[in-house]
Amino acid sequence: MTQKIAITVERLDGPAARQAEDAFRLVYADVFAEPPYNESEADIAVTFRRRFRSQTRRTAFRAVIARGEDGEPIGIAYGHPLSANAEWWDQLTEPVPDEMRREDGHRTFGFMELAVRTRWRGRGVARRLHETLLDGLDAERVLLNVHPEGRAASAAYRAWGYRKVGEARPWTGADLYDVMLRSLR
Repeated sequence: MTQKIAITVERLDGPAARQAEDAFRLVYADVFAEPPYNESEADIAVTFRRRFRSQTRRTAFRAVIARGEDGEPIGIAYGHPLSANAEWWDQLTEPVPDEMRREDGHRTFGFMELAVRTRWRGRGVARRLHETLLDGLDAERVLLNVHPEGRAASAAYRAWGYRKVGEARPWTGADLYDVMLRSLR
């Protein structure tokens, strides 16, 4: 029988998330060192820090962190609205219609990361992080990339209403990721 553990979820803006960077990095490092991501400690040290700090400075950045009873960070999620000149759509391997790719700085929330440490999975933490992050969001839709070999993550996103709209290599040398979109209206 699984013991019921109290979990708290805290919403953070950019400055508060930067203050909690070590906790975000801990969760990120645990999750993204695993297959299919296989990020090395060196990758995580450089890439996470650079991307995370840059993203937390974006207008309307929002984040959530889940903690266990002892304050241990167990899950994270964060993102920000896509700017009018967002390059996300340019990374797709096949073009999408202009109306789909139109951005204005408010239309689309870019869901950058959702990660739950291994021993906390299967307890509804990911869903709670996802719902808390999107709660009260003033956007028409949410866009994210998911590694197709991350089957549990892909299945969760589909169950939460996302649909695949294409494939992309989010950065040079990256694996091919599924690009998924969810309407909020």
